[in-house]
Amino acid sequence: MKRFDLKYYVDGLKAQNNVILAQAITLVESKRVEDQKMADQLLNEVIQDSTPSIRVGITGTPGVGKSSFIEGFGTYLIDQGKKVAVLAIDPSSQRTGGSILGDKTRMETLSRHPMAYIRPSASGNTLGGVNNRTREAVLLCEVAGFDAIIVETVGVGQSETLVNNMVDFFLLMIQPGSGDDLQGIKKGIMEMAHGIVINKADGDQAKLARQSKKDLLSALHLFAASETGWSTQVELCSALEKTGFESVWQMIASFQKEMISNGLFYQNRSDQNLTWFEDRVNFGILQQLADQPHLKALRQELELKVKQNELSVSKATIEMLDRVKQLLA
Repeated sequence: MKRFDLKYYVDGLKAQNNVILAQAITLVESKRVEDQKMADQLLNEVIQDSTPSIRVGITGTPGVGKSSFIEGFGTYLIDQGKKVAVLAIDPSSQRTGGSILGDKTRMETLSRHPMAYIRPSASGNTLGGVNNRTREAVLLCEVAGFDAIIVETVGVGQSETLVNNMVDFFLLMIQPGSGDDLQGIKKGIMEMAHGIVINKADGDQAKLARQSKKDLLSALHLFAASETGWSTQVELCSALEKTGFESVWQMIASFQKEMISNGLFYQNRSDQNLTWFEDRVNFGILQQLADQPHLKALRQELELKVKQNELSVSKATIEMLDRVKQLLA
């Protein structure tokens, strides 16, 4: 990776140069100490220059058609005069750490549009199907002038709270006929979602999709009212036939307008910044402790004993934490 000075990144982002945006995101994702220092300087330099945007997190089980939906929806937004950035988080290879699916190749039309930017990133070992630098990437996209930023996750089942803590609107995608399953197994996700889109509402599944919408709306009435006053909405969509995108956008725009009017939109972003700060501090503290030579040696010793069944996990943990306390005393 070629190194540039701070001014190169700052000027390039302000000029809305997508090539430099890609380089800036690569910089913040780098694990090199020098790059991390430069990335921190960059983020501090541009934090006041981000443009107003709507951040949308999209989740759903594999096969629901997230990428097809995002390509069609993103194209619709561009037709409305908006710049669209997609941060598509792929599952990671356990061998190389690289992304597996390559979302850019699955959004060929959108990726070629000058008003769009697609960034596939490996999820790494981060829970929730998001890259541990996704928040930074979102901020850089805003500085580069993107109006709508879509974060596509690996899929449901891990920690959607992480996704919800970095976007304004959390969208759950399901397939026709999934209503009963979601009412039971994934009730928590339904409660978290600001909107639900039933994709593949076309052909033989159109009737089933309409029934699923009725079932979901009935189920949502049983949930406790949201503190924001917003009621989760359900919309039908067909990424194949390119229908329903307008209704989905109207739902998101209505949410944004309502949250801005009651003062919760920017309050939510402030709360998310605090969560971001706490996460970075906690991670930094753990990293500092992990780099202590005495702790490293003890950890290796305890790991060997646990592996060979010479010491219980609970006892090994107590010994490790006791040593940490001694260092902090």
